[in-house]
Amino acid sequence: MTMRPHDQKIERIAEQLKKRKKSNPVSLRKKTVSHEVPKPGDKRRQDEKIDISDLDAILEIDPVDRVCIAEPGVTFVDLVKATLKYGLVPFTVPELKTITIGGAVAGCSIESMSYKYGGFHDSCMEYEIITAEGEILHCTPKNKNQLIFEMVHGTFGTLGIISQLTFKLTPAEPFVRVKYEKYSNMKDYQKAIWGHFKKQDVDFMDGIIHSPQEYVLSLAYFTNQAPYTNNYNWTKVYFQSTATRQEDFLKTPDYFFRYDKGLTHVRPKSFLGRLLFRKFQSSTASLQFAQKFHRWIPPKAIPFTLDTFIPFSRSSDFLKWYEKKIGHFPLWCVPYKTRHYQWVAQDYFNEAQEPLFLDIAIYGLKKRNGTHYHEIIEDELLKIGGLETLIAGNYYREEDFWKIWNKDNYDRVKKHTDPNNIFRDLYTKTRKTMLGLEK
Repeated sequence: MTMRPHDQKIERIAEQLKKRKKSNPVSLRKKTVSHEVPKPGDKRRQDEKIDISDLDAILEIDPVDRVCIAEPGVTFVDLVKATLKYGLVPFTVPELKTITIGGAVAGCSIESMSYKYGGFHDSCMEYEIITAEGEILHCTPKNKNQLIFEMVHGTFGTLGIISQLTFKLTPAEPFVRVKYEKYSNMKDYQKAIWGHFKKQDVDFMDGIIHSPQEYVLSLAYFTNQAPYTNNYNWTKVYFQSTATRQEDFLKTPDYFFRYDKGLTHVRPKSFLGRLLFRKFQSSTASLQFAQKFHRWIPPKAIPFTLDTFIPFSRSSDFLKWYEKKIGHFPLWCVPYKTRHYQWVAQDYFNEAQEPLFLDIAIYGLKKRNGTHYHEIIEDELLKIGGLETLIAGNYYREEDFWKIWNKDNYDRVKKHTDPNNIFRDLYTKTRKTMLGLEK
């Protein structure tokens, strides 16, 4: 019997893993650039590579049951283009075009539909996982691999290789209408966010906190017609427009990727600079440049990037602390519907058990006077039951890290999927390896 192309791909990867005699760590060679914050000293550059660059196919779109099956290297820009032909889109589409669906699971991607649906992982129904020893597992929320299914979320490829994903789709229209509500204080801003969260009355919700006195809530709706459309791929800057416009219309793909040229740290800053150069710039191009020339990029030149997840009830306290201690604005704000994630330590989750978190995303903060902002923020997150994504690295002390991440569950899965630790453990990979501290 002739093997399917997908089966041939995973068989090749599985055989490469089975035949390895060495116990040294490996990393993955992918087709697209990593969307982690670049780190000049990252030890993974010297690793042996497992080539998964051909895992980039959409295998099936079922427009009746609204389900898609695809390989992990599919980018969201290609996925949206394919699914929109059927009037469908993923439940969660991250803000950058070349984020991949596998990366969205491994790195906890969310966006403006997350106030309703959570992260991209929350729309997934099944993963095919290749273990470090070449075993191929099918993992769902209800089969014997249930814990593996839950734990691959947010663990940055340290528990195995996601080789196929099955996930839900939702109906969409060709255009998105955006309305901008303006507030002058956090109390009213919170009230508005909570009101829309309870009513579930908009398709999308995110916002920009331009300053402690200027809060914009962006509420958006699918629509099948538009009197005009804007896009923010060249001279216009989306986050700036939220302060001046009352409403906007965008084609659906342009809405999804409205931040692709930069979130709140757009370069070039001047109109003339954007006119001349920005058409040819993107998040992908910047990351490719950083990856290629990492040896010559001083660490202080890498902009500060961090997504903090704050329990909704503590978000006002966090922002008061943040304004006093750090004071960098604007901030991107994404309400995020949570559930009981099994990768979060049970005691920690119980303390932070709330149905809604706010992703307060910090971009473009300039490092000054030797202040270690990561450590300052991580200490505050521990105090208020907050979390962070690990795309920017991990500066926690190990004992504090495992107060947040569920080590018991992690170790149970690790023993099954990577007993010799060739993918490294999560703490080592995101701290010692990425930051060049691994010996």
